[in-house]
Amino acid sequence: MATIDDLRTLWDALDQTMVSIEAVVDVPSKLEAIAQLESEAAAPDLWNDQERAQDVTSRLSRLQSDVEKVTSLRHRLEDAKVLMDLGVEEDDADTIAEADTSLVGLSPDIQSLEVRTLLAGDYDDRDALVTIRSEAGGVDAADFAEMLLRMYLRWSDRHGHSAEVFDTSYAEEAGIKSATFQVKAPFAYGTLSVEQGTHRLVRISPFDNQGRRHTSFAGVEVLPVTEESDHIEIPEADIKVDVFRSSGPGGQSVNTTDSAVRITHLPTGLVVSCQNEKSQLQNKTAALKVLQSRLLERMRLEREAEMRQLKGDGGNSWGSQIRSYVLQPYQMVKDHRTDFEVGNPSAVFDGDIDGFIDAGIRWRRQQANEE
Repeated sequence: MATIDDLRTLWDALDQTMVSIEAVVDVPSKLEAIAQLESEAAAPDLWNDQERAQDVTSRLSRLQSDVEKVTSLRHRLEDAKVLMDLGVEEDDADTIAEADTSLVGLSPDIQSLEVRTLLAGDYDDRDALVTIRSEAGGVDAADFAEMLLRMYLRWSDRHGHSAEVFDTSYAEEAGIKSATFQVKAPFAYGTLSVEQGTHRLVRISPFDNQGRRHTSFAGVEVLPVTEESDHIEIPEADIKVDVFRSSGPGGQSVNTTDSAVRITHLPTGLVVSCQNEKSQLQNKTAALKVLQSRLLERMRLEREAEMRQLKGDGGNSWGSQIRSYVLQPYQMVKDHRTDFEVGNPSAVFDGDIDGFIDAGIRWRRQQANEE
């Protein structure tokens, strides 16, 4: 068991972290916003406009959750101090041990909330639109892309986030050429945006009858989902809409009607498709949502390029290799930006990627502070 001096040092460190979190979250202003939203939610005619009602209730729920997380952790931290002081005052080893257990349990929760407060980008609080594409490596790359798709869907499931797959393009032999899905959760974009870049897999290929080691690559793109306030208007004259039949693994047809939709944005050449909804109209709506997000990201990147040019900054590429998953000759997953690594690839592919995400968010903030 830690000494009382160790516990006091730990408590002081956690208290300082909580103070910085409380300053960023600004609970008093959030309580004012909650009171205003509660007043709006109580209006008898609120649900006459369902879209506005959903926006009000969603914002209210999000703010209440933010405040509850901060106040709950502060109460737990103060309770631990009471236990610690009581244990010293009464010279009670059991009470000190209880304080020790409480503080050790609090530490990761406070650190996790601290990472959340680092998400302060323009679109960080939005849902995320994620696209995974197989790159160099043939069938192994297609298989790897499907492994990454499962990894992110499992991560979403672990956190209770809703994930909706819009489009999956299957490869001929195994795996996928690409897939696009939306993660619906507060700060999903800010959280997952650090996953953007090229991922690399090294393993004995299950598709090589000579049992040789292969290296394959897959790309991950993460975009913020657009909102009405973004004003991303797409005139009908600027798009070309094609319809086709949905297909399953190995090119197998899974739909006997032309319900899948492909949209080409003529001014930019951007192409998006959606085939996972039941009707052509639903697929077109989902595809337009994806196209709007890509146009929003294009505008953001153009603004960043202008700023880099003004600052004389060469910039950095999201397409650079960010992480390696090595299954042979040893077992390791390592992020090349943060040097964070684990020796259990199976757990990572099963969605245990919070350590990589947290390290990535801290790394990104550090890079921004150094600019």
